[in-house]
Order: sequence, then structure tokens, then C-alpha cells
Amino acid sequence: MERDYQYIFEKKESVTFSAADYVVFAATLLVSASIGLYYAIKDRKSTDEKDFLLAGRSMQTLPVSLSLLSSFISAITLLGTPAEVYTNNTMYWWISIGFILSAAGTAHIFVPVFYQLEITSVFQYIELRFGHTCRVLGSIIYLTWMILYMAVVLYGPSLALNAVTGLSLWGSVVAVGLVCIFYTTLGGMKAVVWTDSFQMLVMFAGMLALLISGSLKLGGLDVAWDIANKNQRILFFEFDPDPSVRHTTWNVVIGGGFFWMAIYGINQAQVQRAISVPSIKHARTAIWLNFPGMLIILSLVCSVGVVMYAYYSTCDPVSLKIISKTDQLIPLFTMDLLGHLNGLPGLVLSCVFSGSLSTISSGLNAVAAVLLEDFVKPYCCKKISGYAATLFSKATVVGCGLICLAMAYFVSELGAILQLAYVLFGILGGPLLGLFTFGMLCPWGNKWGGNIGLITALAFVAWIGLGTSINSVVITPKSPLTTAGCNMTAINALKALATTAAPTTAAVLASTTPATAAPPKDYFLLYRMSYIWYTALAVITVLFVGTIVSLITGGHKKMRELDPRVICPFFDVFMPFLPESFRCKARCGVRHGDEEFIATFIKHQEEKLRHNGVHNEALDVSDINLSEKKVQNGHMITNGDYSTKL
Repeated sequence: MERDYQYIFEKKESVTFSAADYVVFAATLLVSASIGLYYAIKDRKSTDEKDFLLAGRSMQTLPVSLSLLSSFISAITLLGTPAEVYTNNTMYWWISIGFILSAAGTAHIFVPVFYQLEITSVFQYIELRFGHTCRVLGSIIYLTWMILYMAVVLYGPSLALNAVTGLSLWGSVVAVGLVCIFYTTLGGMKAVVWTDSFQMLVMFAGMLALLISGSLKLGGLDVAWDIANKNQRILFFEFDPDPSVRHTTWNVVIGGGFFWMAIYGINQAQVQRAISVPSIKHARTAIWLNFPGMLIILSLVCSVGVVMYAYYSTCDPVSLKIISKTDQLIPLFTMDLLGHLNGLPGLVLSCVFSGSLSTISSGLNAVAAVLLEDFVKPYCCKKISGYAATLFSKATVVGCGLICLAMAYFVSELGAILQLAYVLFGILGGPLLGLFTFGMLCPWGNKWGGNIGLITALAFVAWIGLGTSINSVVITPKSPLTTAGCNMTAINALKALATTAAPTTAAVLASTTPATAAPPKDYFLLYRMSYIWYTALAVITVLFVGTIVSLITGGHKKMRELDPRVICPFFDVFMPFLPESFRCKARCGVRHGDEEFIATFIKHQEEKLRHNGVHNEALDVSDINLSEKKVQNGHMITNGDYSTKL
């Protein structure tokens, strides 16, 4: 089909932000900052750090659900997913189905355990299950993971801004970071949740505006779909079991499910908000409400990718070097479609910017909680007051925010942000997910299995990820792109303006890029594995190594001595219809529902804490023998949400 429109890089005029765009953009910042300021004034008399970190466990279900959704529907999703569809195909859409696996694990395994234990940091669970050393190691891995991830997310919207305005890239990075630090420091968790909810609406509005305007430009979504289908972009049923294929139905649903579980199930940033509601029932509802929201948002951004491909189907701006990375396609597409409509480009770019704000704010709040609970209280200030803890948390938000600003430079030297995020989650988040899964589902696991399993998985997956990157392994070639339909006369005429025009209007090389040829498949076997399997591979490694080490070191001999609160009775939760005799054996001797034993266990732990302080090796429950003790004036406690069917 012959196109009846011109691209902005074929025109002489420069298209940049108008005054109305800046007003819309500034309004987004102002609303976010105002929410933080409001809660800073409202809660100015609070001296409890749990108000700052957990919102006093008083948040309502809907805003928490929107906050959970918005934090990881970030600039990575909004910039990277349409670019993935543009460059490859629509197979990535299946990850929204993979979220079902994630939601089931999060809502019915991880969050109930965290909620019952009334912990602030998820790594307090690791100490209860595997000992202090494992807790410290896990906390360090998590802090590294989140700081790098926040740097990726911070760089994304700044890249978008740089692509459509004359504003310096690093000026944008600093501006984004400082605004986020400001409202997170002032308002704490309440500000994070409510700004996330507002930003989620902005993200939806921005992407919807882009989809509607693009479809109208092309003559309808059906026209765009037909163009994409004829050019190998529409693909939903790829069942190849080969693990080296970039995206198949199997790896996107299963591997993507494990990926989302690392985000929702054990990530401090998500768990911290999931347990900020009044009950486990509210937490579960908030998590499951994410599924329709995830499905809608991912369908929306994948559809934008289809329309964007159809729009540039005969003249690829990446091949022409008009933009340097596929992550810049969305801002270029925005200015191409909406540059003449004052205010709408500002809305779309505010959408991308909001995606980063929501993720970074929740990440900073989570990092503050981990540093306070896992390092300051155990080592420095065991009796720190609530007021001092709140001040420390706010200072941590500022300090870590500044570190993320510095790390953004490192991220700028790396590749496409969607795959980069997955590799980070696989290498650092995957082993942590494996550790928590091993702890909650494997009663035979002990501290030796937990520690060695975590270290082995971290080294193994890091070796694969780094080896793949160093060797520049590419197995699945990208779908073909062309510049055959470009107006090369107009583009070459503008070439002289490249050094002075705005980034989106700079004309460059006019050569046509052929379809990418299939690379040779002689790489090392594990280097050929799709990046989307990294998280699942890490989980399997922890479970396998941890089980072998635990059995060798006698972990299976102490299962009756475990605190039932740290183990999820899998079959009782997911298959309560099975015979009681089978479910009893499946508990492996763990005393779920034994109120006397649980009360005794808790009483003993409290005595140890009072006697020796927070930092105590006896918190490793595998080393505490309580099976012979009796309750003496102890408080009888049921096993929370799991006791009803036991």
C-alpha cells in the first residue's frame, strides 16, 4: 500500500515540544510532588517507621492494586514492548498469560507467609528459615539488583525526552531522579501508592492516545494488523520446544511466569505494598486484580507496536540511523503522529515518564526498608527509635536515589532496555526467587542447602548471562526491515541540517538494510538459551542444589522442629480436595495447625531475642529444638490462613 503521509524526518521543519506539551508534562510532575507534600503534612506527627515504610498497614485494595501494577509497567514496558513487536513479532504478548502462574504463587504461597510473620523486610524471613548469613547475602544481592534496575528505568524516559526535545539527556536523568526522590522522601509508602495510582491512569491514557491516532492515520487497526501480518510481525502460536528460540509460547508463558513471580512474589518493593493492606484477603484481592490490568496494558502496548510497525513498514528509521536505538521508536512515533497537536505529545511522554516515576519510587522505598531492617537494626542500632528510623529511611531514599543517577550512565552504554531488564531479573532476581521457593515449599531444606543453593545459582546464571553478552550470541534473527519506501531525495536534502536540527529531525544515511541473516549456531549450548528462561533456570538450580546439600547435611531429620509459619502447605492450599491422609504425609512432618507447638516456638524465639538482641544465630530455626518443650502461660496462636483445612 502506497503511503499518503510524510515522516517528520522527510520534512524541513523541526517538530519539538510546544508550550502546551510542557504544561501537560509539568502538571504530571506537579501532581506527583503534591501528593508527596500532602502526606508529609498529614503524617508530620507520626514517629513510627512502619507508617513511612508500610503505610501503617491501612491502605485500601484498589490503590494498592494499581500501585502494584504501575510499578513494573514501567518505561521498560512502555518503550521496550512496542519496540519488541516492531523488531520481532507479537509472541511477547503471551507473557500476560504467564502472569496467572505468578499471581497464584504470589497470592497463595509467598504473601500469606510474609503477612503472618508481620515482617517489614522479606529477608527477615530468610533469617528465620536459613540463618543470618543467608539473610545478609540475600539482602546484598537484592540491593544490587534494585539499584541497577532503577538505573535502567531512570534512563528510559530520559532517552525518550532527549529524542523529542532539545533538553540534554543527562539533564533529563537528573530532573526525573530528583522529582522522584522528592515525593518519595516526603510522603513515604502512602505517597508512593497514591502517586502510582495516578501515574497508572496517565500511562493508560498516553498509550491509548497513541493507538487511536496511529490507527486513524493508517485507516484503521485492521489495516495496520494486515500490514504487520504480511511482514511476519503477527505470530502467536510458536510451539518449538527448542530453548534457544527467543520467544515461544512455552518460554514466554512459563519463563515469563517465573519472571513475574520474582517481581510480585518476593521483591521487597511489591511485597511491601501487598502487606500494607488490613488483611491477607485484601492482599490476595489486590494481587489478582493485577491480572486484568496487566492483560489490558500489555495488549495495548503490543497493539501500539503493531500500529507503529505498519506506520514505518516501508521506511525503517533505525536502519537509516535517524534514531540510534529501538527504544527511541515510541518518542519518534509520538512526534510523527501528534507533533502538530499541542498537548498530546506531552501526554504521551508524560505516560512514559510516569512509568519510571512509579517504579523508582517504590524501589527507593523498598531499599530503605531493607537497609533499615537488615543492616541498621541488627548491627548498629538495635534499639533505634521510630522517629530516628523514619529519618534514616528518608536519608536512605535520598542517598540511593543519587546512586541511581550515577548508575544511569553505566546503563546508557548497554543494549535494548527490555532484554536488559530480563537479564538483570534472571541473574539477580532468579536466585532469590529460588531461595524463597526452596524455603517455603521444601521443609527438608536447611541453612547449608539455602546458602550453597543461592550461591551456586547466582554464579551459574551470571556465567551464562555474561558469557552470552561477551560473545554477542544471537540465535533467533530479527524480522526483516526495509527502507525501500523512504523518500531518499528529501532525506538527503536534510542531511546538512543534522548537526543543528532536533534529534528527531536529523537526516542521515540513505542505505537500505537487508533482513538479518541467520547467525551460525555453534555457540556453547547454555549460551544459546533464550534470556527469558534465566529466572526459571535459577529457581531450578537452587531447588536441585539446595535439596542435595540439605539431605547430605541432615535437613530431612529436623522437619518436625520447623516453625510451621515459615512453610506453605502446598497441597492444603491448592488441592484441599485430596484425602487428608495424603495431605498429612505431604506436610513432611511440619506441624501445621499444632497450636501448642506454634505458641511454644514463638515464646522461645521471643526469649532468645530479649536475651541476645536481634542479631542471634538461634534465629536459624533449623538449629532450635523445641519438640520437647511445653507451653507455660504462652499465647495460643493458630497458623493463620493455612489452619482452616488442617
